[in-house]
Amino acid sequence: MELASTYMLRDIPHEDRPRERMLQYGAGALSHAELLAILLRTGTHQESALHVAQRILNQVGGLRNLVDVTVDELMQIKGIGAAKAVQLKAGMELGIRMAASRNPSDLKTIRAPRDAADLVFEQLRYLKKEHFICLFLNTKNHVIAQETLSIGSLNASIVHPREVFRAAIKCSSASIVCAHNHPSGDPSPSPEDIQITRRLYEAGQIVGIDVLDHIIIGDGEFVSLKEQGLM
Repeated sequence: MELASTYMLRDIPHEDRPRERMLQYGAGALSHAELLAILLRTGTHQESALHVAQRILNQVGGLRNLVDVTVDELMQIKGIGAAKAVQLKAGMELGIRMAASRNPSDLKTIRAPRDAADLVFEQLRYLKKEHFICLFLNTKNHVIAQETLSIGSLNASIVHPREVFRAAIKCSSASIVCAHNHPSGDPSPSPEDIQITRRLYEAGQIVGIDVLDHIIIGDGEFVSLKEQGLM
């Protein structure tokens, strides 16, 4: 039997425990597994929280994949019950919201497709499912809000213009930029992408909210349907 697979928190020197290390050195000094262990708080009868955290990362394929794991999927992992699964998802969601939040004095301005792509690139490029995001802009093309309006299958994302413009009107948006990812890594627009873009553009003309662009994010590159003349 491998001792490393059954160590408990009490077996770890006090100064090397995640919470103590965070207090002494700060959160930036901790590994991904140590931060997860703090969220988990406790392990099992056989494993420390740190070992459970490392096992979670190994099973899902790393930290980037953890964002797509559901509560139910987390609960299938040995040692993770409903409480721990919810704690982990809540921690991840706070991180996502923090990344997406903007101080009013730091509002991003969309002057070109690259500006919009840069804003959502890291959020979208590694996701396993298609996420359809809208950036809501004011009259000066400042991004005043962002919202994920649809999460699709591995190769299809469905969004209705009604949902898009309901959200745009809610935040008094003057225009919008749409964006979604292609989990395959290839940002080439599909016929469905072109079709929904044209529907959104036409609906925007009716309600008086301009659809400026639709950005498709791949792994390391993006495509602007505006630049491609597809809207």
